[in-house]
Amino acid sequence: MRPAVPLICEFITEHRSGFGVAPICRALTFLGVPIAPRTYWANIARSPSKRALWDMSITEMLAGYYSPDERGRRRPESLYGSLKMWAHLQRLGVPVARCTVERLMREQGWRGATRAAKVRTTVADPAAQRAPDLVQRQFSADRPDQLWV
Repeated sequence: MRPAVPLICEFITEHRSGFGVAPICRALTFLGVPIAPRTYWANIARSPSKRALWDMSITEMLAGYYSPDERGRRRPESLYGSLKMWAHLQRLGVPVARCTVERLMREQGWRGATRAAKVRTTVADPAAQRAPDLVQRQFSADRPDQLWV
């Protein structure tokens, strides 16, 4: 399976100042990842897709809710998960798909508040005396019924 062209172009962009585009393309082609220099330049010159532009605008809108203001406070909507945030955007008249909100929130690392606290069932008492180690940490047995722990 061939890697995606944008990923290859990212790699070339990172290393082109040291090696140049054509030598990198030649080396990648030799290693089994065929790419022509004109493919790289066409990809770089290409304008963003409609989806990428829409994603950027929705991400900026969501960032307004999830990023703190100048006093360090976030808006109450920042507690929303993807489903409630999608419903909130629908109420505002933003025609966005639920899965798009889920994907963008996941990519940015934004999560809603969860009500359930982590349950800790056992709390060890550090002052309590531990049971003696009768098998000297040797838990393997040569035959059945030889070692009971």
